[in-house]
Amino acid sequence: MLLRICSAAMFALLVLAGSAQAQSQLPLESMQIRSLYRVPEPRDEFVRQCAPHMLGRWAHPEAVCGCLHDHAAATVDDPDLRQALLRGISETGVPTIETDWVPSSKQSEIGPTFTKIAKPTLQCMFEPISN
Repeated sequence: MLLRICSAAMFALLVLAGSAQAQSQLPLESMQIRSLYRVPEPRDEFVRQCAPHMLGRWAHPEAVCGCLHDHAAATVDDPDLRQALLRGISETGVPTIETDWVPSSKQSEIGPTFTKIAKPTLQCMFEPISN
């Protein structure tokens, strides 16, 4: 009889311990699942797309791409022109804007936009940015 009571108590402890462990791991598993579906930051995605085009040209392609995103493209105030510029850099590795990427009403602003980004672009590519 004592053996049956001890066996039942051990079984109950194992069941309770297993369910407690499963509950304690549930948040970790859900965090892991959420991290798999986490949407990448726009800057990180830009650098990821841009860097392969910079390989072979620059010692630190990620730094050049990050600088272009943070300093050159940041000087462009118009969201359509900025998005087109970021697309051009990420697809080609050089600042470019295709006219198809910009509304026709803003296509005349492409030239002045390149004039505006010329200095920060050259600084990103040839001079270290000092913080």
